[in-house]
Parts: sequence; structure tokens; C-alpha cells
Amino acid sequence: MRMRALSKTLPILLLVLVFRIGTLSRLTQAQSAAAQPKLSVHWEELTAADFREGIHRSQGTCLLPFGILEKHGPHLPLGTDLLDVRYAALHAAEKEYAVVFPEYYFGQIAEARHEPGTIAYSREMQLALLQETTDEMARNGCKKIIIVNGHGGNESLLPYFGQTQLDKPHDYVVYVFDRRSPESGGPPKKTTNDMHAGESETSKMMIARPDTVHIDRAATESGADQHRQNLPEDVYTGIWWYARFPGHYSGDGSAATQELGKFQMDWWIEAVVKTIRAVKADDVSLKLQNEFYEKSKHPLDTQP
Repeated sequence: MRMRALSKTLPILLLVLVFRIGTLSRLTQAQSAAAQPKLSVHWEELTAADFREGIHRSQGTCLLPFGILEKHGPHLPLGTDLLDVRYAALHAAEKEYAVVFPEYYFGQIAEARHEPGTIAYSREMQLALLQETTDEMARNGCKKIIIVNGHGGNESLLPYFGQTQLDKPHDYVVYVFDRRSPESGGPPKKTTNDMHAGESETSKMMIARPDTVHIDRAATESGADQHRQNLPEDVYTGIWWYARFPGHYSGDGSAATQELGKFQMDWWIEAVVKTIRAVKADDVSLKLQNEFYEKSKHPLDTQP
């Protein structure tokens, strides 16, 4: 009888033991995480010793938020793209630790050179400076560099830069993340033309830096498409943007709301968090790069 009773209670005891062990393990992990000193995610705020710890904690994953200096309609600051993307990147890094590089605005903005406050570097300088920057980041332990783009004018520059990493061997990988707004969901938008300093961008700035938004000025200029070219859609020319939006304003910022801004900014932050986690888990890209570099030394020996 005793053996039969013991055989019935033993599985229950084992389940209780497993549950307690699991609970203890989770508690230990939580205590360990809580015991870690809080580190700033700002590269420039870390001491040298804390920077070393930050690189270790981030698993060598660093963010390079990429903005620009250009006119943003009559109501938003010149640094809107930089302010927005850093807000998203810094808040994402707080959720999934990564070291965030300081302000970087040395991108492509030739189409706004006619507007006051625009800083437009030459193409040679843009590529050279970005390469030097990622090389230096990697020398300091950032072996996984995520360029988080905040400026539409970089949409061709950054993939090209990523492709040129195959020119010569690197001991790090460059990842480009270039999504700034969800395709659907959230509060309904009031406008259809919403490309630059319009409803969405103004709404996000109401969250990132509301003190810089002059919503009362948003309707003092027109952001309508001027349609000053008559070319097929698949024919590109560098003057296309100026032909359509000579005032460097596309949309209607007066339609912006904090509700839309919060929805879009929250989405952006979570999208960057997911990207950081995916990059941290990526153990294939660098291996493939190294394989490619080696094979490229002797292409005649490469087999199909």
C-alpha cells in the first residue's frame, strides 16, 4: 500500500520540484539583471570603462542614427530627421541595449542646397566619412553596426554604401534599417500628400521634440505638388524633387496630431528594437562576408 501511495505522489513531487527550480532560475536571472549597473546608451556619455562594458553588454551591437540638416517646411527645425531618428534609436536601445553613436548628419541633401541652413556635403565626402566612421566604430568593438536612417534622401546612398562593404575585407557587418512609419494602422490620416514636413513627420516631432514645432506656421506655405516635369514614372533625373516641391515642403503639417505621432513613433521604436534583437542573433553574415572575401581573391577557383 505504501509503495502504491508513493508511486502516485512521486510524479506530483517531481512536478513541484521542477516548478520550484524553474521559479528559482527565473528569480536568479531577474536578480542578476537588476544587479547590473545601469549604463547610458549614449556613446558620448559613457566613461572609457563604461564604454567597454557597454560594448560587452550590447554584444558589439551599435546604432548609427542618420539624419540631415535641411528645411522642413515653414514650421519644423532644420534637424527634424536627426532629432526624430535619435529619439527612436535611443528609446529602442533603452529597451534592447545597444550603444548609440552621437549626432550624424553627413548625408545626401543636394536637392535642398537652395534653402537656408542646409549642409550638403559632396558625394566623395559622404562616402569617405561614413566609411571612416564605421571603421572607427568597429575598431572600438562595434562589430555589428546598424545604420538607422531618418532621412528620405539617404534611401539610395545607404544601400549603396552597404554594397560597397564588399570592396575589401572588413571584420564587421553594416546593417541598414530604413523604415520610419508603418504602412497601416493608427489614427486615420487627414492628408494624402505626406512626403516631407507633412502630417506624419510633424506628428512625430510633436512627440520627439514638441518644443521645436511651430504648428501655427505650417499653413503659411504650400506643400502641394507643382508637377513641373512631364516624364514617364520610370525615368529618373536628379531635379525631380525640386521640380515637384521647390519650397522643400510636401504635405500639410497643420493636419498633424500627437495621437498620430505617438502611434508612429511607438511603431518606429519597436521596429528598431526588433532589428537590434535580430542583428544580435545573426551569426551568419560575418561568416558569409569572410567566405566571400576569400573566394574573391581567386575567382577562377570558385566552383558553381
